[in-house]
Amino acid sequence: MLPADINALRTELSGKILTDVDAMAPYLTDWRGLWTGKAIAVAMPTSTAEVAHVMRWCATNSVAVVPQGGNTGLCGAATPDSSGNNLILRLDAMRALRSLDAEAGTMVVEAGCTLADAQQHAANANMLFPLSLAAEGTAQVGGILSTNAGGTHVFRYGSARDLCLGLELVLPDGSVWQDTNALFKDNTGYALRHLFMGAEGTLGIITAASLRLFPRPAGAVVMVVATTGIATSCAVYRRARGTLGPELTACEMFTRPCLDAVVRHIPGARDPFDAPHNGYVMLEIASWQAEERAHERALMLAEALLEAGEIDDAVISSSLSQFQSLWGLRENISEAQSAGRPVIKHDIALPLSQLADFSVRCEAAIAQAFPQCQVESFGHLGDGNLHFNIAPKAPVGRAEFTGLTGPLNLLVHDMVAEYGGSISAEHGLGVLRRDEAVRYMPSAKSDLMHRIKRAIDPDNLLNPGKVLG
Repeated sequence: MLPADINALRTELSGKILTDVDAMAPYLTDWRGLWTGKAIAVAMPTSTAEVAHVMRWCATNSVAVVPQGGNTGLCGAATPDSSGNNLILRLDAMRALRSLDAEAGTMVVEAGCTLADAQQHAANANMLFPLSLAAEGTAQVGGILSTNAGGTHVFRYGSARDLCLGLELVLPDGSVWQDTNALFKDNTGYALRHLFMGAEGTLGIITAASLRLFPRPAGAVVMVVATTGIATSCAVYRRARGTLGPELTACEMFTRPCLDAVVRHIPGARDPFDAPHNGYVMLEIASWQAEERAHERALMLAEALLEAGEIDDAVISSSLSQFQSLWGLRENISEAQSAGRPVIKHDIALPLSQLADFSVRCEAAIAQAFPQCQVESFGHLGDGNLHFNIAPKAPVGRAEFTGLTGPLNLLVHDMVAEYGGSISAEHGLGVLRRDEAVRYMPSAKSDLMHRIKRAIDPDNLLNPGKVLG
């Protein structure tokens, strides 16, 4: 049932409130189609003042608010629950570039700005906003910061949290906190912005952000090397990091089943090597001098790796189209893995020194306990983030395979904890990992998180049921 005065809100935000069931339908289900909820309305404000107005109305009427960006999340954090007492708040219309200071290396964008648009704003000023991920054409800055998204360049430039200097946001009572001054140093008390990045919309609604920019490289190349497995892939990263320093801007890894899936399901994709290999490492090498230097540095590294016996073969891009096609082998893995079959996904982080040992042990444990399954892992080798995904070896019904989710999660996540890792590296908790997190989170941390939530949002109006169990 709609609150009695929602007509007043509809009048005040003319054309920006949806209440028709069919009109709201696209916003009620998550990107993967795993969760569907109900909402009394979808609000689409065009300014921070309107966001604050909506939030005050919701506080007055005890209506919960679910902030939703591009709806590209993987953990259900942007989907309303089934209570029917949720209002979805989308910031698509708030996508302006408010300012850009190339000399200072900063820009201020609104929360509805897509990541691709933020990257383009930086490029227009011959600068670089380095955060990059597969959904960048749809994912919005507000959601990216709310989930502390990672992507492919974290070990070189940092996660979303590291790339943000300040926030403008609306609190649960409708008050506005504005701190987008873009200072690199400000030691005047608590760094409050960090509370809201990674909170998945449970503490405040981000409406704008100050972001860090970097000098744009003169050129970059991609090199894909073939390895015998995870241990040699880790050795490749160690040598590349020591040899290239800051010129190494991305280091990704994937296994043979991942490449097979991409070649099979992605049009135009092909194996860059003549023979199959167990493991692959993709390195992006940039130069701030000239693209020729990037190619020379890649060639030097490839020769050193071959001489040390750490790789079996190497391919280096020599054109923009080759650069893009090689990157496509990595970026299209998730889509290709899920084509026509169920996949149980894990987004885990391990200390780099433990990555290889964990992978070998965990794969062996899965092979013994679940012989019908195979591990198809890929991820961000440079920062220890593995997408440790598990697929069926033979065709199987979706319900039958996903019935293994609980015991497989327990096996994988218990071993992650044993190695001092995290069960959520970059996707967040949402509802997917909310309850599991209780098992692995120290009680002192859990208690403090609940106390912060109660202090900022005592009526539990912002994204209830997400993150905290």
